[in-house]
Amino acid sequence: MNKKTIVSLLVLALVAVACAAETTEEAVEEVVVEKTTLETVTDRGFLKCGVSGSAVAFSETQADGSVTGIDADYCYAVAAAVFGDYSKVEFTALTAAERFTALSAGEVDLLIRNTTWTQSRDTDLGNDFGPTTYYDGQQLMGRNSDGLSGSSTLADIDGLRVCTNAGTTTEKNITEGAGLVGATIELVTVEAFPEAMEKFKAGECDLVTTDGSGLVGNRAKEDKMNDWAIFPATPISKEPLGPVYRSNDSQWADIVNWTVYATFIADEYGVTRANVDSFDYEANPEMGRLTGKNDGELQTSMGLSADAYYNVIKQVGNYDEIYSKNLNPVGLYREGSANALWTDGGLIYAPPAR
Repeated sequence: MNKKTIVSLLVLALVAVACAAETTEEAVEEVVVEKTTLETVTDRGFLKCGVSGSAVAFSETQADGSVTGIDADYCYAVAAAVFGDYSKVEFTALTAAERFTALSAGEVDLLIRNTTWTQSRDTDLGNDFGPTTYYDGQQLMGRNSDGLSGSSTLADIDGLRVCTNAGTTTEKNITEGAGLVGATIELVTVEAFPEAMEKFKAGECDLVTTDGSGLVGNRAKEDKMNDWAIFPATPISKEPLGPVYRSNDSQWADIVNWTVYATFIADEYGVTRANVDSFDYEANPEMGRLTGKNDGELQTSMGLSADAYYNVIKQVGNYDEIYSKNLNPVGLYREGSANALWTDGGLIYAPPAR
């Protein structure tokens, strides 16, 4: 073999080694696994929770920057489950138009923003929905001085101007509902519901429409119980509200779902912030498992501490405590509603903790 041939073979060998190295690097890059949501949240040290920030009794940003309401409390509950510290939450106020984009882009880990569970949102947007934390329904609000009352019907809105926020199930529902009863309306849409309320108060709209809970809350906030009528008596839609998270992360889904279920089950057993340390867990083994007090707990297999849901109840409360603290002051009560426990004729129901 001459010298020239040897040199050529060496060059070819070096090229082959370089190509193999590149292929190996590409293979390494291909097997890099993205972090789960739980890993992302725990590595960061706090939960990013998307809320409205302006929904009366659901999520309201206070002057000091804190956020209160039933939605905010469920953000706190998830933080308590993950960190053992309910305060490890960063809230992001999102409009109806922003919320799903923010979730899919990873700007928030969880969306609890008075968001209705629908088929299209469940299938088209890459989202999954957790248990319903509030069963709502759409209604309208108008002035008694305009001849409207709690006994008014959808047909009575014919010829009126209706304000609501765009890009929501609310907008679709009122458009479809008016059409079904033959009512012609002028729909005035805004980006955020507080803007719709401002237009209503200014007389730029005859009516305002959203979930009934939002109307009750705003009427109470404005002290207009005797001036503004909410109707029809039977809502024009079903609006199950609850947490939303990205699809294809079953561990995170389990954590969020069982955080909610833990508050339901604690409500069933009467376990509260006040008695969670003195409750008889031996006599009530399901509650014992759920709080990590007895053998058979499943929280550690979910990536949490055994006492994760004990921390939820101790720091945030059971479902009735969360509901009553936030919603009773604006006139929303559980009795006789879908938000009562299943044992009381409502829909609040959890799978067994076993």
